Amino acid sequence: MFFQRKNISCPLTYEKIPLSTRIDDLTFIVFDTETTGFQVATTDRLIEIGAVPVSGMKVMENDRFQTYVNPERQISREIIELTSITNEKVAGAPVAAEAIHDLFDYVGSHEAVCLVGHYVGFDHLVLKSELKREKLALKRLFTIDTLDLIGFIAPSYDMRDLERYAMAFGTRIYDRHSAVGDALTTAYLFTELLQQFKDRGYSTWGELVKATESQARSMQF
Repeated sequence: MFFQRKNISCPLTYEKIPLSTRIDDLTFIVFDTETTGFQVATTDRLIEIGAVPVSGMKVMENDRFQTYVNPERQISREIIELTSITNEKVAGAPVAAEAIHDLFDYVGSHEAVCLVGHYVGFDHLVLKSELKREKLALKRLFTIDTLDLIGFIAPSYDMRDLERYAMAFGTRIYDRHSAVGDALTTAYLFTELLQQFKDRGYSTWGELVKATESQARSMQF
């Protein structure tokens, strides 16, 4: 028997924004997720989403988004110790599909051009997998990975840890393994990377897309 998944998309503005638009005039949503483990396509589940806008090259700290997510399963002791997210904290939280809808409403209210994350492919997979369980197909999610921007600006760096990058670039560090904390850390790292990108003579949305996409392709095997 065949069935058709209903498509769902994040209300981003990247298709409407001219490539000549200045980076300073754009709003980005930097986000992060926490999960019960790394096998998010199969057994593991989403337990927190955090996000914060970057607008005009500034982190809008007071406009952050945060929600716990009920994974409808027990959180292991190891994950509780790592994230400080307990079964009690998620007990009354929305389930994944509801939480993701709330995130997308938040993104839409800011007219953000795209989503940004550190190793964002994992967070993308988290959202996609959770929606797939509800027979929803995630479409048109345009993302920028800070790892790709770092690779373009400073290709000699060879590490993945967010905190080490934040220390290397002299940016603020918030609570680790907290979705909203890591989103804030990533947001400040992203603004520093954008400034360095501009210092190298680049200033437009089109140049940013080209730089990060070309770096992403160069990292594929």
